[in-house]
Amino acid sequence: MAITPLMPVYPRSPVRPVRGEGVYLYGEGGEKYLDFASGIAVNLLGHGHPHLTKAIQEQAATLIHVSNLYGSPQGEAYAQRLVDLTFADTVFFTNSGAEAVEGAIKTARRYHHHHGNPHKHTLITFKNAFHGRTLGTISATDQEKLRDGFAPLLPGFKVVAFDDLDAARAAVDEHTAGFLLEPVQGEGGIRPASPEFIRGLRETCDEKDLMLVFDEVQCGVARTGKLYAYEHYGVEPDILATAKGIGGGFPMGAFMATEKAAVGMVVGTHGSTYGGNPLAMAAGQAVLDVVANEEFLAHVSRMGERLRGALEQMIPNHDHLFESARGIGLMLGVKMKTDSRAFVTYLREHGLLTVAAGDNVMRVLPPLVIEEAHVTEFVERLSDAARRYEAPRAG
Repeated sequence: MAITPLMPVYPRSPVRPVRGEGVYLYGEGGEKYLDFASGIAVNLLGHGHPHLTKAIQEQAATLIHVSNLYGSPQGEAYAQRLVDLTFADTVFFTNSGAEAVEGAIKTARRYHHHHGNPHKHTLITFKNAFHGRTLGTISATDQEKLRDGFAPLLPGFKVVAFDDLDAARAAVDEHTAGFLLEPVQGEGGIRPASPEFIRGLRETCDEKDLMLVFDEVQCGVARTGKLYAYEHYGVEPDILATAKGIGGGFPMGAFMATEKAAVGMVVGTHGSTYGGNPLAMAAGQAVLDVVANEEFLAHVSRMGERLRGALEQMIPNHDHLFESARGIGLMLGVKMKTDSRAFVTYLREHGLLTVAAGDNVMRVLPPLVIEEAHVTEFVERLSDAARRYEAPRAG
């Protein structure tokens, strides 16, 4: 059998979107879907948002790409805005989340190299993490499904249990460069770290001059009701990777760092042909125009509470399927008693889009612009689907 023109690495569903409008997607046959997947936490303004669309259209007609050989008024302005809004002093723009995490890893290692300690190159990472699909980012995980067939992997990572401060501290040795973690694990099953864990890691880094590196590719950019999830913990990282929602659907990412952490990132140490192109910068600015204010962030928190509350109210009615709801803001997960992937597939056939995750969780990641009517519609349709669902029998 001949290979398909699109390399067959995705088990693609029959959902074939050709148009989006607000929180809805439409298939090529006119099928309508309530999109509570958001392109896996990417389309945070929904589909066809007028402000984002206009910004991309106007910039596309003006200047799309010139490379980083030249000065970048667009990149400078957007970087300054991110610096003003976050812990960071400096920003490097990428095209994806995996590239952002790779850059964050390089920055952490380079910090110690700059200070004459090249032996401090190992990052302590955590079980069930997802950092991307590059060789570096799969090497940072212990997930065999990501790593199988890609050996030899890169050295320089040590994996310990998530949210276990004692295990993390015990793993520190003379080769440790720092910790790399998602403050809220996404692919791993919507698992927020405890405040004690995050604060303990920060204290350990301060004591031993290590780098605290946050992967906020999924949980960043207003998804949790704060612009970045670290704000929930009262702790600042040294380096942070961001992507997904940052462009509202336009492919882009960034890694940000304090001046101290970025001391080794000088001319010639890193680069990207497309990263920070004017079109990406226009998209990023448009997203911040909408989300980077207290009113919008309060809306995300309020809708998150409503959605979680409605899910928790519904769960006892279908307790053969659902166990509990968890998460922060509009980054929610429903722990299931039946196979979450099979159930997510079933929902797609009935016009509801969600995302499966590890730990047998269904991720609920709606656009951040949802209103109460969308919450009601989602939970009613979910409950109706659950009532009609017959779980596949084991074996």
